[in-house]
Amino acid sequence: MKALEGFGVALVTPFTDKGAIDTNAIHALVDHCVDGGVDYLVVLGTTGEPATLDHEEKKEVLEEVVTANADRLPLVIGIGGNNTLALAEELQATDLSPFAAVLSVSPYYNRPTQDGIIKHYQVLAKASPLPIIIYNVPARTGSNVLPETIIKLAYSCPNILGVKEACGDMQQIQRIIDGKPEQFMVISGDDGTALSTVLAGGVGVISVLGQGIPKAFATMIRLGREGAVTKSRSIEDSILPGIDLIFEEGNPAGIKALLHHKGICGPDVRLPLVPATVSLHKRIAAYLQQFTPVDIENA
Repeated sequence: MKALEGFGVALVTPFTDKGAIDTNAIHALVDHCVDGGVDYLVVLGTTGEPATLDHEEKKEVLEEVVTANADRLPLVIGIGGNNTLALAEELQATDLSPFAAVLSVSPYYNRPTQDGIIKHYQVLAKASPLPIIIYNVPARTGSNVLPETIIKLAYSCPNILGVKEACGDMQQIQRIIDGKPEQFMVISGDDGTALSTVLAGGVGVISVLGQGIPKAFATMIRLGREGAVTKSRSIEDSILPGIDLIFEEGNPAGIKALLHHKGICGPDVRLPLVPATVSLHKRIAAYLQQFTPVDIENA
């Protein structure tokens, strides 16, 4: 799955100020990502607020992203949750033909054992017509998919092609990289560890901030994959303050505030999330105004 190496982004779902899906903004966002050098797009990941979208809205978002993308970039669809059998049915009932893979978050709230997590993904891997990417994000799910669990799934389920790892622990990430099969992909799911994961042997990132400043992020990841440590770290230095800002009041309120200041979409999110505060908006605007990474055009 070489198409899913490099720099992917987890798209937000833009809303109008009336709360409807903003289809014009979806097209603007996809164009911005394509023009900025993004390698692939993730639709309806947790950044896309799928927990507060109904079935018809999810269908609308998928259709609009597919149309806006127009086969320019590979697409990954987010299908995850804590009801294993319902997810298996959804994987078989959904038209997955426009997509290259399924991103599936580990079961949240239920807090299964590692054996329960293994069995969960085995059922999904058997049901899915597309390869699956495990998504480990303990801060959201309440449980950590341990390296030995990921490695066991990597060896036992050929239909599981990689992990989006958002544990934030480079030692844990390194254990996966050291123990995985050669073809299994380790993808950073945390903007703050994106470059470190790549330099450690991971294949790339699925980023949140990257959809706001795609050229800089794309260049950083490319240089990291090429082993250009000093140059890639220089770009990272300019990106790290932006990462802190967009996650300060939660995701996706922060990235939507940034995209709003870039004229791409509105800042609106759905309850129980609330939009970024005026103070954060001002600081994000100031960050964008002074954002001057190294000469990325010639990097």
